[in-house]
Amino acid sequence: MAAGGSGGGGGGSGFLCRLLLALLAGLLSGGPAQARLHHLTLKDDLRQKVHLNTFGFFQDGFMKVTVSNLSVKSLGESDKDIQVGFSLDRTQNDGFPTYLNEKVDYCVLNQKPNHEVLVIILLLDFSKKLVKVKFENKAPQLPEIVFGESQATGPPGLSEKSEPKQPPKDNTTEVQAPAERTHPMQSGNNSFSFQFTINSKEQEGLYSLYFHKCTLGNVRTEDASFSLDIAITEQNPNSYLSAGEIPLPKLYISMAFFFFLAGVVWIHTLRKLRADVFKIHWLMALLPFTKSLSLVFHAIDYHYISTQGYPIEGWAVVYYITHLLKGALLFITIALIGTGWAFIKHILSDKDKKIFMIVIPLQVLANVAFIIMESTEEGTTEYGLWQEILFLVDLLCCGAILFPVVW
Repeated sequence: MAAGGSGGGGGGSGFLCRLLLALLAGLLSGGPAQARLHHLTLKDDLRQKVHLNTFGFFQDGFMKVTVSNLSVKSLGESDKDIQVGFSLDRTQNDGFPTYLNEKVDYCVLNQKPNHEVLVIILLLDFSKKLVKVKFENKAPQLPEIVFGESQATGPPGLSEKSEPKQPPKDNTTEVQAPAERTHPMQSGNNSFSFQFTINSKEQEGLYSLYFHKCTLGNVRTEDASFSLDIAITEQNPNSYLSAGEIPLPKLYISMAFFFFLAGVVWIHTLRKLRADVFKIHWLMALLPFTKSLSLVFHAIDYHYISTQGYPIEGWAVVYYITHLLKGALLFITIALIGTGWAFIKHILSDKDKKIFMIVIPLQVLANVAFIIMESTEEGTTEYGLWQEILFLVDLLCCGAILFPVVW
């Protein structure tokens, strides 16, 4: 009976493997994941606020943003009743800043920058083809926004990053004395580009870029849509990784060695104590090795992102496969321990099998949601959807594996 149950489980596992491979193939054809060279296209989007990206900068780090094909539409009203623009803020963490936590009908683009809110607002005026830049004129913690096409082709090197001549620190206040500046947009497709460089230790920090759509008068948010193409390049000195991610490749390699060593010690212990060893112990021995492999491929993935701004697709897929195997094996092992398999009972009951029929697909779905999030730009609507799915499915998985323990 055990052999028959094992065969049925093998058939189910084969189906899951085929499903995962098909999903991975689809993701591979969708483009690279985790890229720091971002390109996002939004068509007829109805959202009031779009979180485009968050990135941690060290001194001499820079960001370049190129916006093109920007347009707004409203049903039955004039486009003048719609305000659109960007906000760039320096935050203490990767959550929403306080100035965005206002009531729904409050237009963030009307926010007046001050010394308490470190934010730069770019308000777009389509009628005059202008970009209005609003900022606090006595905020040395914020970088200066520079407009132009001097770095339109590819990520600049260190010499190119210093091309926009920055004024000395003593004269910064004189240049930024007006609280508002204007810059022209390109006619035709409403295009413009801007960039900034972190010139001092005081300006280092976590910066978030948002796109905002505000409606005026009787225009409802759901009646106004916008479309745009945006390309974002972010880079720290000698790395495309955010400030907090730069140590990760070395950390992952170190932890991979630690897990591999822990697996070797565990197997050595099992071989010495054969009389007290059950099958579940050998299954547990696979966990540190799969975790070690996953960390190695994750480190390689981050290494390529750090050096060229996007991953090598082959290494990314190998990492996703090992990540899926590690997650599925972990939850299967925990569920087997909860049912008492091997050391209390040698055959799973029908109730236990039903639990596995729930836990394994949920865990597969959770990992698929994670992979899709990694492969999707943060500003898309799909990103938020899969983020909610991942949270819900992870919660259901935890409840499902606890069920046999408390039953």
